[in-house]
Amino acid sequence: MDFTLSEEQLMIQKAARDFAQNELLPGVIERDDAQKFPAEQVKKMSELGFMGMMVDPKYGGSGLDTISYALVMEELSKVDASASVIVSVNNSLVCWGLETFGSEAQKEKYLTRLSTGQCIGAFCLSEPEAGSDATSQKTTAADHGDHYIVNGTKNWITNGNSAEIYLVIAQTDISKGHKGINALIVEKGMPGFEIGPKENKLGIRGSDTHSLIFNDVKVPKENRIGEDGFGFKFAMKTLAGGRIGIAAQALGIAAGAYELAKKYSKERKAFGTEISNHQAIAFKLADMHTQIEAARHMVYKAAWDKDQGNNYDLSSAMAKLYASQVAMDTTIEAVQIHGGNGFVKDYHVERMMRDAKITQIYEGTSEIQKIVISRSILRE
Repeated sequence: MDFTLSEEQLMIQKAARDFAQNELLPGVIERDDAQKFPAEQVKKMSELGFMGMMVDPKYGGSGLDTISYALVMEELSKVDASASVIVSVNNSLVCWGLETFGSEAQKEKYLTRLSTGQCIGAFCLSEPEAGSDATSQKTTAADHGDHYIVNGTKNWITNGNSAEIYLVIAQTDISKGHKGINALIVEKGMPGFEIGPKENKLGIRGSDTHSLIFNDVKVPKENRIGEDGFGFKFAMKTLAGGRIGIAAQALGIAAGAYELAKKYSKERKAFGTEISNHQAIAFKLADMHTQIEAARHMVYKAAWDKDQGNNYDLSSAMAKLYASQVAMDTTIEAVQIHGGNGFVKDYHVERMMRDAKITQIYEGTSEIQKIVISRSILRE
């Protein structure tokens, strides 16, 4: 067991930390208030290679391991979870899925643009009646020989308006159930493809979340990923890796809130001394630190499993389940330690508490993670 980060990983971690402090922190509160997409910051993250971290350099990616990706997600999320979820979706759900399962022609046409940040992608699975129950796809992709005609609606799509390339999960043959589902590459601007209204969200308000509407959208058959009927399996395989990214995001939110709370506890005085000297506060910090460290080990273990070629369905589900709970618990305590100031936007922790909640919901709710975990352990 080796818990030491390599020199390269430490350099990447520092680069992400410096970027978060110097580029993401200024204006983060204002972007949250205005629900402003961090376009300039995304451009700079692309220049740093953060948008295609695990992609082979021959497709313009950084060729890094999953642990490096988790380190970057953690550092970005300490400051701005809205920016980090953009990185997570582009890396885990879009680039990885295309590189792993896409054809060579699809990689050459789309992956290079995505991995270099020339454009960003979106992953389109959720629907009004198909959130946790991803098998109940109402969006259809009717087979018309050399193309599909896509109709339906997708909900809660991260990068909904900012993306140019969309991976859309749709039902082709309902008689086959989940084996009749396909994954299609849809481009912004295809006739009949419309972007719905922007969602007014509790947290991660800087990321743009939209509904998408498909009205007789003609998609060439060469845009299908994998064989006919591979779509549901594609989505599940992709989400397993995506959970590592969201677990790292939750870890980062928790760690960022903890660091702010610890700093504040050493500055704020009550009853004649810094509040960190009061056992009530010191014990909160002890619990927060312990839980964060446990979550960190789980996240890195899941990332390591993926890098080693091990099955990471179980470890990624456990990491996301636990890290997202730690994010909620830690941010709530961080607000408590800040007292009245914790309720004020200028101190950041109230935003982190709002951002933390989504980590228990997207890319598989906590309840879905428990289904994945229980099925896995009961098969043993």
